Amino acid sequence: MPDAAHAGVAVLLIGPAGAGKTTVARFWADRRPVPTAHISLDDVREWVRSGFADPRSGWDDRSEAQYRLARRTCGFAARNYLANGISCILDDAVFPDRPAVGLGGWKRHVGPGLIPIVLLPGLEVVLERNAARTGTRRLSDEEVATIHGRMAGWYGSGLPIIDNSRHDVATTARMLDDAVAHSLSSPPQW
Repeated sequence: MPDAAHAGVAVLLIGPAGAGKTTVARFWADRRPVPTAHISLDDVREWVRSGFADPRSGWDDRSEAQYRLARRTCGFAARNYLANGISCILDDAVFPDRPAVGLGGWKRHVGPGLIPIVLLPGLEVVLERNAARTGTRRLSDEEVATIHGRMAGWYGSGLPIIDNSRHDVATTARMLDDAVAHSLSSPPQW
């Protein structure tokens, strides 16, 4: 397998709210032996201060437009980092029942070398982690359960899936390295 730790890559870490995407992505990016940026879609979405379309208030045209803008902004940033020799890991909750919008948009914005990997712990784990969140990132248990249920659609997709229900962040990051290495040697079809 290729040496994923030293490879120049763009990874998209997909998963439901509370999966640990941002925590794992930051840890992974901090410890790689090559320059690596972490780009969080939620962070970029929250750049909008006045007029922020909070999806917790209902998903509508404004929240969809802000989400698309944030995805495009993250994708352009990732391309820029890659063009300057810096790997990146992006995190987002991409739904398998909307692949043209989610994965297709990321592929258009970042490029064909993007490596999507799904982080999908059990429902009880994401509910517990979500309960510890604050602000606009904390969702209702019902929303989390719905999102988690939709994410189960990634099983059978051919994308690498990491169940980090029983793993700490360091172990999950090693599993992410393994998934990246496998994807580099045998790219998933998506």
